[in-house]
Amino acid sequence: MSRAPRPLLPGARAAGPPTYEMLKEEHEVVVLGSGAPQSAAPAITTVINICGDTVVPDHVVWSLFNTVFMNWCCLGFMAFSYSVKARDRKMAGDLTGAQSFASTARCLNIWALVLGLLLTVTFVILVSTGSLVIFETVSEMVKHYGGL
Repeated sequence: MSRAPRPLLPGARAAGPPTYEMLKEEHEVVVLGSGAPQSAAPAITTVINICGDTVVPDHVVWSLFNTVFMNWCCLGFMAFSYSVKARDRKMAGDLTGAQSFASTARCLNIWALVLGLLLTVTFVILVSTGSLVIFETVSEMVKHYGGL
């Protein structure tokens, strides 16, 4: 077996530009191929419609955000699990299943976001108005019991 480098294409040379004769032969083949007589029979055509990839959003980033920052009642974690299921179905080629899981993940993400914002705003309002006093209660406990 020879260890000399071989060209990738058959008929190609390893070094140097192609010669004029090689180009002339290629040109002659093209001219002969285009000069062939055409058939009198009508051409039959087949049309193939290729649909582009259907985009199924899986909402993984949104679900991850809700899982990390607004995971009230574990809605963010549930949305994340449905998002992963939607991505798995999409990779398996089941677009109907992927759309179903993605729709459920979207619904759970919306509920997690709305509930998280409402509870956070309510908590901030209660703390700022003094209705929910956390720090004074702890300081009173420290005074009453004499330290922790």
